[in-house]
Amino acid sequence: MSNHTGTVRLHRVLQAPAERVYKAFTSKNGLEYWLPPYGFTGTVHDMDARVGGGYRMSFTNFGTGSSHSFEVEFLELVPNERIEHTDRFDDENLPGEMRVSIDLKTVSCGTEITIVQKGIPSVIPEEMCYLGWQESLAQLAHLVEPEIPDNS
Repeated sequence: MSNHTGTVRLHRVLQAPAERVYKAFTSKNGLEYWLPPYGFTGTVHDMDARVGGGYRMSFTNFGTGSSHSFEVEFLELVPNERIEHTDRFDDENLPGEMRVSIDLKTVSCGTEITIVQKGIPSVIPEEMCYLGWQESLAQLAHLVEPEIPDNS
């Protein structure tokens, strides 16, 4: 049996322009706000939003203070349309790499997002990964959907 068997697929429509959604996936402040699942805070340690670049990030359990970290490498960046990257956990008990593709499509009411994450380590139940993504995407909606006027 392979150590990397899991795949999750997610689909959402957000009432926000693709530019804002893309920015949330490629900016330090955006990722720190929306990507950590409920009960966790996030810190992006290094950010280089270009193909061949990426970021290191840690999630810290707010209640216990324990944390885990991972590294992302961008394989493809098509502004406001597509992001593809690999994820590697720093924990040696979670070896190998996952591959994540995020497709953005402008639709009448905002942006349609399709996410596919492949190669999830077999020790992580797919349903837990899916649940984490659902929580993160709810927070993403809170970040990108409000239309706040720029009063500067």
